Amino acid sequence: MSVPFMGPEAFGDFVHKLFRRNWPERRADLSGPLSLVVDGRSLGLENLFRMCRQDPDRAVDIVEHYFDRLLEGDALGAIPMPFAVARHRIMPRIQPESIFGQMDRELVAHVPFVNGTVVVFVIDLPHVTVSVTTEQMIRWGVQPEELEEVARQNLARYSPDLRVQVVDSTEGGRAALVSMQDGYDAARLLLTRLHQRLAPELKGDFYVATPARDMFLALTCDPKEFVTRLQDRVERDYQRLPYPITSSLFLVTRDGVAGTAAEAA
Repeated sequence: MSVPFMGPEAFGDFVHKLFRRNWPERRADLSGPLSLVVDGRSLGLENLFRMCRQDPDRAVDIVEHYFDRLLEGDALGAIPMPFAVARHRIMPRIQPESIFGQMDRELVAHVPFVNGTVVVFVIDLPHVTVSVTTEQMIRWGVQPEELEEVARQNLARYSPDLRVQVVDSTEGGRAALVSMQDGYDAARLLLTRLHQRLAPELKGDFYVATPARDMFLALTCDPKEFVTRLQDRVERDYQRLPYPITSSLFLVTRDGVAGTAAEAA
């Protein structure tokens, strides 16, 4: 079903009416233009708004699918899962620290990262991912650093053959795009062997941009004009794509990942 695209307030009304029609047994109220409260839980609609803005002809399908997966994840998350069962499905995701404006920091299993981001963890199930909570982590008897090690190992095994599209620019720079579209493109910044894999293509240390969850762009540190042009593109992607992370660049060296380009300089 096609719907005309709309502003944030009208979109919130649209989602509210669609949710009440499909899930009448649940209490849903708008608390702001892009904020829906479902059974007392506040849900930000910014990512859903950006997804529908990219494909307004599929807005109804996108919203219904989004809430189907969200409610399915809530139901699965309520089922206790032993660590021995979950450990091979735990994956990392990079999130902006701003997520803690919508949820309690103490309730989310995470470790700090750079560029104003954190690494959180999800259990990757066949049709949905379920966030790992602090309560679940305590029940398993593991620390955040142990979760991070397990998640990075699983990420490395998830797609051992990293498919990269390399493009040469007219300015003399080079970029490498990873686009697996599996929900973990940006998270591949956490791969232990990332520098070893891309340094030969990018002539040594390089920058990585992760403007959103499904974007990973590595680029050479020179020339300046090339970096500036791509930085502008990254800023635009950060403003328009769903699941935004950061518009800052990461510096990847043999010793690991450093902060923004400005800090690295």
